[in-house]
Amino acid sequence: MLFASSALLLTGLATPVAAQFGGIVYDPTNYSQNVLTAARTLEQINNQIRSLQNEAQALINDARNLATLPTSALSELQGQVRQTQQLLGNAQRIAYSVQAIDEAFTSRYRGAAMSGSDTALVANARARWEDSVGALEDALKVQAGVVGNLEGSRVVMDRLVTASQSASGALQVTQAGNQLLALQARQIADLTALVAAQGRAQALEAAQRAAARDQAREQLRRFLAPGTGYRSTRVDMFKH
Repeated sequence: MLFASSALLLTGLATPVAAQFGGIVYDPTNYSQNVLTAARTLEQINNQIRSLQNEAQALINDARNLATLPTSALSELQGQVRQTQQLLGNAQRIAYSVQAIDEAFTSRYRGAAMSGSDTALVANARARWEDSVGALEDALKVQAGVVGNLEGSRVVMDRLVTASQSASGALQVTQAGNQLLALQARQIADLTALVAAQGRAQALEAAQRAAARDQAREQLRRFLAPGTGYRSTRVDMFKH
C-alpha cells in the first residue's frame, strides 16, 4: 500500500504543473526558443531600419552633392575680359596685327624708307613719332583698365569664397573652385594684355630711335655729298 501511494505521488509530480490548473501546458524550452526567435526577428527589423536610414542619408547627401552653386560670376568675368580686349582692339596707328606691323615698318622704319625725298624723310619721322606716342597712350589706357578691374576682382572673389565656405555639397565646392580659377585666369589675361601693351610701346620707341639714327646718317650723307650737298650762298643781313 505504501509503495502504491509513492508511485502515485511520483506520477503526479511528473505531470506539468500548469496541466493541473485548467489544462494549459507550459513548456520552458519552447518558450525560450520563441523568445530567441522573436529577439532575432527584432534585430533583423532594426538592421533593416538602420539600412533604410543609411540609404536615406546617402540620398540626402547625393542631393546636396548635386545641388548647384547659387551664385555665378561668369558673366562678370567675361565682361571684364571683353573690356580688356576692346582696349587692345582700339590700338592706334599700328595695331596688333602681323600684316599691319609689316606694312608700317616697310613704309617708314626700314632702310627703304630712307631713300625718299627730304620731305618724305621728315614725314616718316613725324609718323614714327606719332606711332610711339599712340602706343604709349594705348599702354596707359590698358593699365587704367587693369587697375579698374581690381575692384571687380575683389567683389567677385569675396562672393565666391563666401559661397564656397557655405557650400552644402561637392558640386557646389567644385563650382566655386572653378569660378575662382576663372577669376585667376581673367587676372592673368589682364596681366598678359598689360605686358603686351607695354612691350608694344617699348618696341615702337626703340624702333623710332633706330630709324632716327638711320635717317640722321642719310641726311648727313646727303649734306656731305659732292655737288649735291651744302653750298654757301651770299646772304644780306642788312639792306641799304
